[in-house]
Amino acid sequence: MGRILGLDIGDVRIGIAISDELEITAQGLQTFKRKYLEKDIEGIKDIIESSEIKSVIIGLPKMLDGTIGVQAQKVIDFTNILKTKINIPVIFWDERLTTSEVNKMLIDADVRRSKRKEVADKLAAQLILQGYLDRKRIQDNNE
Repeated sequence: MGRILGLDIGDVRIGIAISDELEITAQGLQTFKRKYLEKDIEGIKDIIESSEIKSVIIGLPKMLDGTIGVQAQKVIDFTNILKTKINIPVIFWDERLTTSEVNKMLIDADVRRSKRKEVADKLAAQLILQGYLDRKRIQDNNE
């Protein structure tokens, strides 16, 4: 079996979520502050190894028109390096408007602004992964 890891890669933080073994639900795991590339990748590799991860879903922040902007290119560059360090499938997931959705959810839940930054990236990773899991389940049921 195995789990699926979801990542929301930003300039300052990386949000991390993990699926259950049945690949039904995504749970926010943690957010870690980025330090430098090698350390960031080591942290991800540690989670992959300790949690029996079989694939990684990475949110790709495309522009609203679907094109690749500066931020998406940064994520692609990071991912290309990560792929050379791990030996499991890595899949991009369109995460347009995920950050807006997360912020709206946190505001609606009356989470203080200072606390929002702490949980926003982890929650974004959770939404990215849950979107992937839901789509995968629908596709699997239609086959």
